Amino acid sequence: MQLAQTIDWPFLEERFGEVYSDGSGLPPLPTRLMAGLAILKHTFNLSDEAVCARYLDSPYAQYFCGEEFFQHALPFDRSSMTRWRQRMGEARIKALLQESLAVAVKTGAMKPQDTRQVIVDTTVQPKNVMFPTDARLIHRARERLVRLARKVGLDLRQSYVRLGKFALIQYQRYAHAKQFKRAGKALRKLRTYLGRTIRDIERQIAGDEQLKAIFIWPLYQARTVMEQKQRQRGRKIYSLHADEVECIGKGKAHKPYEFGVKVSVATTLNRSKGGQFALHAMALPGNPYDGHTLATVIPDMEATIGSELSRILADAGYRGHNAAESHKFRVFTSGQKRRVTPAIKRQMRRRSAVEPVIGHLKNEHRMDRNYLAGPHGDAINAVLAAAGYNFSLLLNWFRQLLCLLGAMLLAFRPRRQAISASSPY
Repeated sequence: MQLAQTIDWPFLEERFGEVYSDGSGLPPLPTRLMAGLAILKHTFNLSDEAVCARYLDSPYAQYFCGEEFFQHALPFDRSSMTRWRQRMGEARIKALLQESLAVAVKTGAMKPQDTRQVIVDTTVQPKNVMFPTDARLIHRARERLVRLARKVGLDLRQSYVRLGKFALIQYQRYAHAKQFKRAGKALRKLRTYLGRTIRDIERQIAGDEQLKAIFIWPLYQARTVMEQKQRQRGRKIYSLHADEVECIGKGKAHKPYEFGVKVSVATTLNRSKGGQFALHAMALPGNPYDGHTLATVIPDMEATIGSELSRILADAGYRGHNAAESHKFRVFTSGQKRRVTPAIKRQMRRRSAVEPVIGHLKNEHRMDRNYLAGPHGDAINAVLAAAGYNFSLLLNWFRQLLCLLGAMLLAFRPRRQAISASSPY
């Protein structure tokens, strides 16, 4: 309730209301309702369905979302949250992150000067996809083609439903037993079944432009999956339903490769009273080199926090960065010798403070597995995770203030009783 009274809801309504216009049709849902649901979802690590259940169960959640009377039925459909996120996009969703920082400054949890010295690092936001193996991708590509062919009424010579499934099971068993020659034979079978299905469909849709338009993308995906090699350079497909997924290696022994999108995360250099706040989060498609992300990240970060950065600390992966000339000498990386004063050397010991922030974003605020579809879903989920993390720190800050106030009242109460007992009147 205290957080709801501190947030500047008119600012959010003005920012999110830019995408709406007066016209025919049903009026849009209240901005406070949808923004409040987005905050609750990523603050408490809930799915859309769980947020709806908590909304019906908790009067505090309803008050936070702007209700005056308790609601016994949802005033919206669950899919409205998806459409609202898609309509807002990454640029407007950043208003929630800006508001979390503004509330932190307003309540004393963070000082304005804390935002001028930052630590930057990158991590991987994994996508909600299965681990991609050649056999599974080839099998799934054939299944999708067969399903689409049946949907449009094509009569295939053979669908390989039973044989394809049996060949996939054989491959998995042989690979698990490290019998790689037999596993390779099963994989060649799967490629043969997929190639026959592709050629059968191409023969039947020849001369029909409408069917060609329907099959152009599934056939392209199937050919790419069938022809791509393990050590192939360049763009590869790792998921058929989320083709934007990239393979990123961050040098982890327990997880050599992760499949998703690279995300830049920035936090304050000095820990604020309310905690280590996240100042910025941004998805970086294309798996760019860490140092080549600063030209995009720094201007966007300054626009988000509303102040100019005076110092940026990063790890050795940012060597040879492409920061603008105005910020070129404000960036310091691990192992750097030139221009590193004793004061900066002491500050570099704080560089690893961004790692627990990344851990909290992943484990507690839905960045460990992104369920939002498309590249825009990657960007929105990263920003909402940072905003939810900041709002969780603010809730802890309000809780500490409330406990401190209660302790002061308890300490003051016996004193009043002693004074009243000793008074002759």
